[in-house]
Formats: sequence, structure tokens, C-alpha cells
Amino acid sequence: MRRRRTRGLLALGAAVLLAGCGIRTTSVPVDAGAAPSRVPCDVADGTAGQAGQGLRLRVYLLCGAQLEPVERRSPLPEEKAAGDPVRTASALLAQLESEPSADEREAGFSTAVKGPLVVSAARKGDPAGTLRLSRQPEDLPATALAQIVCTFAESTPGTSAADRSSVVLGGPGRYEPRRYSCTRELKERPESAVPSAPATAS
Repeated sequence: MRRRRTRGLLALGAAVLLAGCGIRTTSVPVDAGAAPSRVPCDVADGTAGQAGQGLRLRVYLLCGAQLEPVERRSPLPEEKAAGDPVRTASALLAQLESEPSADEREAGFSTAVKGPLVVSAARKGDPAGTLRLSRQPEDLPATALAQIVCTFAESTPGTSAADRSSVVLGGPGRYEPRRYSCTRELKERPESAVPSAPATAS
């Protein structure tokens, strides 16, 4: 009897201590749910392994709030795009504007680039390699511009290997084109402002 009374007093004391700490006792198990899962950001096999004709392209899509590369195939024949920055940039832009495939959506990919958007050649007096967009680059959503800059910088022919981290873009108006940089920080935070600097004519 004494042992039973001692155990009862100990249980009562523990309950008082828990109540004093602000912790509510419960006999019901608490289910916090499954741990949050991360999207894979990886398309099985990739487009590079697909058979077929056309130009193989590498574009940057949004996945997990970052920019991640995806390989696509354009119906544009490779021989027609070779050495033609405007033609290649147009093919890249079309891929950025198109909705991700079912496999890409399942892997977590999306795009912020919305049409209509057109690429045209440089004007007289523009720096070499300039690409003109039908909208002023600064007027585009930050994530869309980040996708375009990183895709163009790494995939447009005529860009030297030492300068594949930037691209010179202009708009339809009289504003001078600027050099936009694709940095590691931009890939990690595409919603931030795209680094840019005045482009030097050559």
C-alpha cells in the first residue's frame, strides 16, 4: 500500500511539473505529417539521349526556385543554325516559351518566359554579338530575364568560350544595349535583378 501511494505521488508531481512548464499532457499520438520532400530537378534519360533530327539545345528552366539546365531538341536543322546567332537565339527562345513536357513538370520544372517575344539582329553601331528583343529586357519579369540571359549566354553560337557567362541584349527602342551576366548567384536566385553593365561597341 505504501509503495502504491508513493507511485501515485510521483505521477502527480510529474504532472504538476509539466503543467508548470506550459506543456500539455496528452494520451493521443501527434502526427506531424511526412517530412517535406524536394523536387528532383532531373529528367530521366534527358533529351540528349532521344533519337531524331534537329538542333540539340540547352535551356535554363526554373526548378526548386533556381535555374537548372535542361536539354531539348528543336525542329530547326542543325546546319541552318550553325554560325547564325539570331536563328539559334530564336530557337532557344521558342523552347523557353513552350510549356515543359510531362516528364519535366513531374521533375519540378517550369518557365517564366511568356510570349510573344521575338529576337532580331543587332543594329548599326551595336556591339558585336548584340541580340535585340521585341521587349525591353528590363521590362521583363526578373525570372524570365534570368532564364533568357543564362540560356543565350551559354548556347548562342559566336560566343567565345571565355565569354559564355554574359550576353549583350537590347530592346526595340533607342536605348543602348547592355551586357547581362549569368552568375552562379543568379542561377541560385533568379528572382533577383540580373547583373548588367554598359556594352562597349566594337
